[in-house]
Amino acid sequence: MATAVAKRLIPLFDRVLIQKAEAVTKTKGGIVIPEKAQPKVLRGTVVAIGPGARNSKGEHTPLTVKVGDQVLLPEYGGTKVTLEEDKEFHLFRESDILAKLES
Repeated sequence: MATAVAKRLIPLFDRVLIQKAEAVTKTKGGIVIPEKAQPKVLRGTVVAIGPGARNSKGEHTPLTVKVGDQVLLPEYGGTKVTLEEDKEFHLFRESDILAKLES
């Protein structure tokens, strides 16, 4: 599914398209957590990347993240993008991403 989205929506410059991880809605014991009490989702998977920002010579500077990388996101920021099937994605600048998580 993510590859189909990556073919249809191509970020420009140093933008990165991210699908946020699902929020935890139940505890291990089976207790349902109310929506307002759920922690914010600060992790995501890179779905598509742009070619990179341009430097003073007009050349593209490559991005440090790749498609499939797990990243740590800021609490606020990014632009929400809703595509068909009500899937939500977020566009961030590469400089807004806090860290890349190793598996």
